[in-house]
Amino acid sequence: MPISILMPALSPTMREGKVVRWLKQEGDRVKRGEVIAEVETDKAILEIEATGEGTLGKIIAPAGGACVEVDQPIAILFDARDLAGQAVGATTASTAPSAARILASPRARRLASQLGIDLQKLEGSGPLGRIESADVETAARGSEAAGRGTMRPKPLPADYSAASVKAVPHTLTRKAIARRLVESKTSIPHFYLSLDCELDAVLSLRERLNRSAAGGHLSINDFIIRASALALREQPAINASWTDEAIHYYEHVDIAVAVATADGLITPIVRDADLKNLATISHEMEELTLRARDKKLRPEEFQGGGFTISNLGMYGIKQFEAIINPPQAAVLAVGKAEPRAVVRGGMLASAVLMTCTLSCDHRVIDGTTAAQFLGNFQKILEDPRRIFP
Repeated sequence: MPISILMPALSPTMREGKVVRWLKQEGDRVKRGEVIAEVETDKAILEIEATGEGTLGKIIAPAGGACVEVDQPIAILFDARDLAGQAVGATTASTAPSAARILASPRARRLASQLGIDLQKLEGSGPLGRIESADVETAARGSEAAGRGTMRPKPLPADYSAASVKAVPHTLTRKAIARRLVESKTSIPHFYLSLDCELDAVLSLRERLNRSAAGGHLSINDFIIRASALALREQPAINASWTDEAIHYYEHVDIAVAVATADGLITPIVRDADLKNLATISHEMEELTLRARDKKLRPEEFQGGGFTISNLGMYGIKQFEAIINPPQAAVLAVGKAEPRAVVRGGMLASAVLMTCTLSCDHRVIDGTTAAQFLGNFQKILEDPRRIFP
């Protein structure tokens, strides 16, 4: 019997995926558990394995094609009997589609009717040769590769500004970001606390460490991660998440750090950050950032975490309020470190200050608890001696 290979759910938030590369081709022998394709999810590009054994008889979802919903077929495995029947059926499959039944999406049919395109003369790029709206648009532009229909002259649009809009299809990552942000802002009661951290001592320490042979290249973000981890250890009530049955408090201090990619933000995780020194945190973040931007993160490297840091200081942003990353209960938004006027002993002076804003889920965290955490974070960051174990 034919075995359908389904689009697997490769992450908790995945609803659809796109095949970016087939490692097996039609007619190739496939073993159970063998890697057969690479799939782009909402977070990364991951490998999928064959769920059965046989010959790859039909690829339904071509590489680079349309997204496929989870649990929908992307390919079919055949055994010897299936292949014999398939060979007989192929003689009729190669004939032109009949006028009575042309496989085309509803949008493609409407567009073809509007533009005067003959669907019988088009070759579909969708699953099982289905004609998509993009095929009709290609034909309308007179492409030699796919357009063989008869075009009707299109009237000049009355509104040039509307006609100049460029529609860019959503990526899987952008869809997931949009879905989670709407969920967060509509279901989580946010509140925000801000304070300024003085960085002169930390900047001086960073400069000394970076000059040393063993120091490497430490960033301000590495100090922020370390200080956050130590503050979470002192205030474990922040390292938590809400469920309808209970509040979950995490034993490990796993910090997610927002990283910008071409498709949007992703949050790789520094595990047990309270147990790691600055050099280890710096090295891990460098590796995680590179793999995140290449979409090479493993699921365990971006799933989970009990707290998130989002730093826009390098873009010149002085202060902002970040949206909580569910199911976490808090996120720290970090602004630009810059010289500002301060008053010391009644005298005007200058110091490098950085505004940090904590967004909290009020179902989990009370205002006093959040204030204590932010105060501890400030004390740790301003006193380099507390940064070290």
